[in-house]
Amino acid sequence: MHSLCTVATQKFLTFPWFSVSSVREMNLSVQAKLPDGQSLPLPPLILAELGKDPQKPTVCFYGHVDVQPAKKEDGWKTDPYTLTEIDGNLYGRGATDNKGPVLAWINAVESFRALKLDIPVNLKFIIEGMEEAGSLGLEEIIKKENQRFFSDVDYIVISDNLWLSNRKPALTYGTRGNICFSVEVRCGERDLHSGSFGGIIHEPMTDLIALLDSLVDTSGRILIPGVYDDVASLTEEEKKLYEAIEFDLEEYKNNSGVKKFLYDTKEEILSHLWRYPSLSIHGIEGAFHEPGIKTVIPAKVIGKFSIRQVPHMDISIGEHQVIKYLEDVFSKRNSPNKLKVSVPISAMPWVADINDPLYTAARMAIKTVFGQDPEMIRDGATIPIAQTFQNITRKSVMMLPIGAADDAEHSQKEKISRHNYIQGTKLFAALFLEIAKLHGQLQEASNTTTTN
Repeated sequence: MHSLCTVATQKFLTFPWFSVSSVREMNLSVQAKLPDGQSLPLPPLILAELGKDPQKPTVCFYGHVDVQPAKKEDGWKTDPYTLTEIDGNLYGRGATDNKGPVLAWINAVESFRALKLDIPVNLKFIIEGMEEAGSLGLEEIIKKENQRFFSDVDYIVISDNLWLSNRKPALTYGTRGNICFSVEVRCGERDLHSGSFGGIIHEPMTDLIALLDSLVDTSGRILIPGVYDDVASLTEEEKKLYEAIEFDLEEYKNNSGVKKFLYDTKEEILSHLWRYPSLSIHGIEGAFHEPGIKTVIPAKVIGKFSIRQVPHMDISIGEHQVIKYLEDVFSKRNSPNKLKVSVPISAMPWVADINDPLYTAARMAIKTVFGQDPEMIRDGATIPIAQTFQNITRKSVMMLPIGAADDAEHSQKEKISRHNYIQGTKLFAALFLEIAKLHGQLQEASNTTTTN
């Protein structure tokens, strides 16, 4: 990961248009802890800027160059770390999440230089290498640089998510948060033979399965008391946004590879993806998972699940509700085993004002490049940096995806289409123009008001 950031820094430094700008590598104050206790230095953060014209608005782009793990034997048809074009699609880990959009933004800047055109905005870049691990150390640097690097920033753009469909562009105005839980059940100090101890002890795996099974019902509703108490009510304005979205349910099913969803209508599907919390069970650590049979009783197992939160839900309250519920369920089992519930990582949900000038400019840019208005969508995933930027800098923040719904981020078929990459690059360039135009109009209106 460290080398990725170094390569990115060299990329910035070698661009001639950065000769009058600055590029800084910011070392993170935190270090990753390895299982053997050793500390691992984390990849640095890149802060870069181009232009300091006080008459121009300043746009900051956020991206990340780290990726999810990938091995060809996981089911990839190509080498995941060698970008491969097949039938107009560019396959590779990070193609859409997030190295592709980062390079598209850089290409958009390069296009102005190639055409010998003045870039109509000042530009700043913040590129990290720890997003997939929770953006360790990033918030601290944003706070530290708020009165320096971010002081003259007007708008912040993130392109780290996908459209809702395969064909129609979108603007994202909200994401869900996430609380990740680890549930450890321990029996003893070593694994036991099921022939010698099966039937006479309280097995940790049995306790853990019972705990995990108590979390949601067959309709997907979370059974933890109080979870839905702070969920915002559905407004009429939000209902109208859902009604206007051209959502192809069958296409979405095909993209997922499943045959049936929990809900049957567009409105139900979208609201449960975007504005209602969900709970997903991700795996069990310590259990035998290799091919074949191993008649062992594990001494310790750790279940892992997460709750996707929505606006108005509080992380600390959610943690308390879950831990209390699991402790109550466990106590009723009368098990002598030890229960430990922890929260290794969490992130707040985010929602933006769709009437903000930044969104207005983006709508115009999308109309120019794609010839149609964008769908206004939320994202069921979690992009922690959006809320972090909004809370600390108090700047306008927008998510502008260029990847299609079938890009399979985090999957064995991750890709971005050649068409979306090229059109996405044009979109970023058009956004510079629209932001400059709208910003000028707002300044003129403000000056007129002040004069009057």
